[in-house]
Amino acid sequence: MKLKLLLLSLFTSVAFFSNAQDTTKAVTNPPLIIYGSVDAYYKYDFSGYKGPAGSNIPTSFANEQNSVSIGMIDVGLKKKVGKAAFVGELSFGPRGQAQSIPTAAGTYDEQNNSFHIQNLYVSYDLTDKFNMTAGYMSTFLGYEVISPAGNFNYSTSYLFTNGPFQNAGLKATYAFSDKVSLMAGIFNDKWNLYQSVKKVNTFGAQLMLVPVKNWTAYLNFLGGHESGVEVDLTTNYQMTSIFKLGLNAATYSAPSGTKGGFTGVALYPQVAASSIVTLGLRGEYFKTKSGDYLTVGPAPGRSVLGLTATANVKAGPLTIIPEVRLDHNKEKVFIASDHSMTQSASQFLIAAVYAF
Repeated sequence: MKLKLLLLSLFTSVAFFSNAQDTTKAVTNPPLIIYGSVDAYYKYDFSGYKGPAGSNIPTSFANEQNSVSIGMIDVGLKKKVGKAAFVGELSFGPRGQAQSIPTAAGTYDEQNNSFHIQNLYVSYDLTDKFNMTAGYMSTFLGYEVISPAGNFNYSTSYLFTNGPFQNAGLKATYAFSDKVSLMAGIFNDKWNLYQSVKKVNTFGAQLMLVPVKNWTAYLNFLGGHESGVEVDLTTNYQMTSIFKLGLNAATYSAPSGTKGGFTGVALYPQVAASSIVTLGLRGEYFKTKSGDYLTVGPAPGRSVLGLTATANVKAGPLTIIPEVRLDHNKEKVFIASDHSMTQSASQFLIAAVYAF
């Protein structure tokens, strides 16, 4: 009888410890997380313009006129086990291709690649407050991002188009508290490339502050001999339960040996009209600096004003985005409906973005 009880106790103990090991494995080895988005849109420029440039308003993405068009499928993988983590993210489609390969003019060649690496990096928590990350990362500058699921507006600002999309390098982040953190890193000499052209000689830094509850501000710096220097402020304040205000201000100076660059500011007020509908505006002022360095937008030394009215209508993971945009330039740089030159351009688009 004692032997039976001993065997029963031994069996129970083995079963308990086996179950405990399985539970430990479940905690220390979490599942791989898959995330991303799919988007499509229709856009109509009220001038009827449909030229080789693709769009009357020269900002990133959504440039096809009077067409039901696709954006991209964005697929990301991430996992963290203990203190080590990785992120890998790929995009397929025109929206991804449009920021794949920079050309000499500072624009992007959409035909040379069927996919684009958005993120590919590894990170390690040296302590609870100190993290190191290395690889190819979405830039830390700016208010808007590449993925439409991360933006309120579907069209993009001039500040976004002219800033970096990705930076490859090594960065360290220290969180002094939940209200203050500092990031500093060394990055490749060219934006949007995962390998150096000459050397790793661009320095970047970000100071994150939470002045009051629901208000977050980021002061960013990115500068190098080959890439130029950009200083950027991005902030978001959820002022009430239904009203949020965002702001992005930046100035950029061209690489050493050239003249040019830009300055600009964009304001993003948003009002939650209901639990499924949010209304918002983007008001932007963007000016190029005099010089020979090319930017996407007005001619050197000129400015443009942009006003975009957008709605987000939620249906679970699906967001419908109707949008009207009006841009005005002091110079006659846009195409009118009679094919003459004019100071203003306007467009309507409606997009569908499914996030998962």
